[in-house]
Amino acid sequence: MMLCILPMMAFAQEFGIFNRNEIFQAMPETQEAIKKMDQLAKTLEDELLVMRTEYQKKGSEFIAQKDSLPESIRARRMAEIQDLEQRIQEFYQDVQTQLQQREQELLAPISDKLMKAVESVGEEQGLVYIFDISTPSALMYYSKSKCKDVTNAIRTKLGIR
Repeated sequence: MMLCILPMMAFAQEFGIFNRNEIFQAMPETQEAIKKMDQLAKTLEDELLVMRTEYQKKGSEFIAQKDSLPESIRARRMAEIQDLEQRIQEFYQDVQTQLQQREQELLAPISDKLMKAVESVGEEQGLVYIFDISTPSALMYYSKSKCKDVTNAIRTKLGIR
C-alpha cells in the first residue's frame, strides 16, 4: 500500500496554482491598455453622440414641418432621416468591432507575457501542472495543502509587488 501512496504524494507536490486574474489586473501593462481602451471608447462615443444629435435635430425639424412640406421634399427628408438612422446603426456595430479588435491587440501581448512567466516559474520550481484558480469552472477541486501556490513567484517574475 505504501508503494502506491508514495508516488501519489510526490506527484501532488508537482502541482501549482495561481490566480491569473489577480496578476493580470496588477500588471502595469494591463492598466495602460485599459487607459488606451477608455480613450478610444470615449472618442467613438463622442462621434456617436454627434450623429445622434444630428438625427434628433433632423427628426424634430421634420416633425414640426412635415404637414407644410410638399410631398417630394417630405419624402426626401424622410429618406435622409432613415439614411442617417442606418448610418448610426452601422457605426455602432463598427464601434463594437473596433473595440473588440483593439482590446485583443492590446491584451494579447500582456497575456503572452504572463503565460511565459507562468511557464518559467513552473520550470524553475519543477512543477508538472499549474492551475489557474481564478476560473473555478475549469478546475473542480484542488487541495490547497497539496498544491504549491506560485502566485507570488509569478508576480515576482513579472516585477509586480
